[in-house]
Amino acid sequence: MAYNIPDTYKNQTPAPQLDKGTLNKMVWRSLFLQASFNFERMQAAGWLYGILPGLEKIHNDKDDLAASMSHNLEFFNTHPFLVTFVMGIILSLEQNKADIATIRAVRVAAMGPLGGIGDALFWFTLVPIVAGIGSNMALNGSLAGPILFLVVFNVAQFAVRYGLMHWSYRLGTDAIGILTANAKEFTRAASILGVFVVGSLTSLYGGTKLGIEIENGEAPIVLQTILDGVLPKLIPLSITLLLYWLLAKKKWTPIQCIALLLVLGVGLSFLGHLLNISFWG
Repeated sequence: MAYNIPDTYKNQTPAPQLDKGTLNKMVWRSLFLQASFNFERMQAAGWLYGILPGLEKIHNDKDDLAASMSHNLEFFNTHPFLVTFVMGIILSLEQNKADIATIRAVRVAAMGPLGGIGDALFWFTLVPIVAGIGSNMALNGSLAGPILFLVVFNVAQFAVRYGLMHWSYRLGTDAIGILTANAKEFTRAASILGVFVVGSLTSLYGGTKLGIEIENGEAPIVLQTILDGVLPKLIPLSITLLLYWLLAKKKWTPIQCIALLLVLGVGLSFLGHLLNISFWG
């Protein structure tokens, strides 16, 4: 028998403010947001697990707690690093015993814009920059490369998690207006920055080059030198544009692109061995 969620909570008296220890505990629990990910309710189970310590302190009445847990188990999906922003807002509404329909609506409204913002901030900006620097250091034999990546990435994500939790809980529903007012501009700016960063990394770290030389007496013609005269890093740029075209136009997956690069690398190396030439420098 399905549980009937009421429209309002039985106890309408606002609960005391949550202490910092409880808020911080929920920040750590937010790491498990996708631990029970499923295609029916997405992150709902992880969302409830993360927010539960706050709900237990807010709702002393067992029926109210059951109602709160039930509607917080409904469909939920947002960016995993920015989820504490939604947590803070919902906890503020729960604390003030807002109508359950209002809490539901705000939860859906708050979780939506965070996907684009989080992707632009982390996957399109922070990760390419730090991973590119760390990878280059690792390729040069430095153990500090992967350590740098892990330190910078985790410091950034935990700073965002903690900061958003305390800030959005303090502001309540006003935080949504601040977010949505500039969400489009912020996402576009971060995306443009990400494009510049990826282009710079391609130029700086792209090391693919041809090793083919054409006999020409005492001064053989080096094909890579000719290409560099046309446009330096032409081959890395061409590979990058090819992968972009496959991802954007042909709807390839990243795994398919990685497989293509693997096949090209092994295949051309094998062909070069048979022909006694070097395709790659």
